[in-house]
Amino acid sequence: MLLTVCGKKKEYPDGTVIEKIAEDHQDLYPDRIMLGVVNGQLKELFQPAEDGDVLEFETMAGKSGNMTYQRSLLFLLLKASCDILGRKAFSELSVEFSVNKGLFIRRKGHEADPALVKEIEDRMRELVREDLPFHKETVKTREARERFRVLGMDDKVELLSYRIASFTNVYRLAEYEDYYYAYMVPSTRYLATFRLFPYKGGMILQTPLRRSSGCIVPYRYEEKIFDTLLRAIDWSDKLKLRTVGNLNSWICRGETAELILLQEAYMEHEIGEIAEEIEKSGKRLVMIAGPSSSGKTTFSHRLALQLRAKGLRTHAIACDDYFKDRDTYPVEPDGSVNFESIECVDVDRLNSDLKSLLKGKETVLPTYDFVSGKSIPEARKLTIGKEDVLILEGIHCLNDRLTYCFTKKEKYKIYISALMQIGVDHHNRISTTDARLLRRIVRDQRTRGYSAKDTIAKWDSVRYGEEDNIFPYQESADVIFNSALIYELAVLKTYAEPLLFGIGPQDKEYAEAKRLLKFLSYFLAIPAESIPTNSLLREFIGGGCFDI
Repeated sequence: MLLTVCGKKKEYPDGTVIEKIAEDHQDLYPDRIMLGVVNGQLKELFQPAEDGDVLEFETMAGKSGNMTYQRSLLFLLLKASCDILGRKAFSELSVEFSVNKGLFIRRKGHEADPALVKEIEDRMRELVREDLPFHKETVKTREARERFRVLGMDDKVELLSYRIASFTNVYRLAEYEDYYYAYMVPSTRYLATFRLFPYKGGMILQTPLRRSSGCIVPYRYEEKIFDTLLRAIDWSDKLKLRTVGNLNSWICRGETAELILLQEAYMEHEIGEIAEEIEKSGKRLVMIAGPSSSGKTTFSHRLALQLRAKGLRTHAIACDDYFKDRDTYPVEPDGSVNFESIECVDVDRLNSDLKSLLKGKETVLPTYDFVSGKSIPEARKLTIGKEDVLILEGIHCLNDRLTYCFTKKEKYKIYISALMQIGVDHHNRISTTDARLLRRIVRDQRTRGYSAKDTIAKWDSVRYGEEDNIFPYQESADVIFNSALIYELAVLKTYAEPLLFGIGPQDKEYAEAKRLLKFLSYFLAIPAESIPTNSLLREFIGGGCFDI
């Protein structure tokens, strides 16, 4: 058969699997190949190529390739755990969340001691050396449900009970079967790089990051983020709402309105507690930062209301107003402009204005014209009272370089992010990044006229900016606020699906759009009519009561 591989015509015997072709072209890629890109669509390496196919490859450095590695390694961990603890471990182990790019995994009702974790790790490495193949079988969905029912995996039974498709893919590693909603590597020999260690009653599984050249980076302990995620998980446990199947069951029972009210009440309580802490601290400078699509603006408004309810006057200062003229921004080695560098901000002017305001002086504040890329130095005047509170929101607000004239004791710093507390099932977590991307796709189309294709194309650049400018400072926050709504993906589904369907096979963003559509297909839809107008979700879907 005649193929086009990496832009060149190549002859291969009929039925040659993509893995063999990938091995012949591995030297063209700096990172290990994980998937084939066949006629613009992702395919697993153990699948055969067909005459006329156009092939390229996705490596560990690509999003889908990296997730494939992580997903396969998780299955390997589950298999190793069952070899040691017995088959019951398969239904007892749960992937709780990702923190600092490591998966936190717990076994229900059990503490993971260091000796056990070391035994599991050793068994995983034995299985890597054995080079066991991953098998994929397509079965009728009702048969898959019955298989998982026998295995005691009720979370998968519940999830698949809402699956419309007649057939479901089931993966097998040796004698163990599991369900995953995306791809696997061909065999365990691909999974040699990982780290497993005990942590807070569970264990953390580290895999190579996209920008780590296939290596494991030193683990950075993030206690505040971890505790915030654990608190969210515990709250979801109390509601018996930890998986998409659980959420769909709430919807089918007609309990959607109650769920929305519960979530919004819980979030308002959390914001109220933060306002109380600020009041007690006596601090007059509140700094809010978080990654893209975290709901920072709506959160700022709601926090301001809570502070006003306590008798405090608040004033919002947008750090974006302190951008310098665009032609002064730093240029990267590749010639691109780094729009998210702190060097783009006039930090000297910002510090001078803040000092002036806090002394009670009338202060002239700037604004920024995003169309012309120019600063307008004299846009408005502001005078504040002796006990008034300034609320600053921007990506650099946790970086002390931004407010270098003020000590830690003078600032109350808040980190906000959408930290998802439910999973597809107990073995398939929902990525916080995916949730934020869907929020941004919906908002970008509504407020800026960007297509889903445009948003996806820019997403990697946004993420790298967050890695450099936001995440390194998140643990310095006085408090971390989780802006994820347990029901939000069921609402976003209605808005995001038509936008994602607008991306065609000819677009390089097609594979990502297809993956997100597959992910959204697991959710039953929730109409937006019941969402309160002050909800954080309104920042993305519209209809909110705040001027955003």
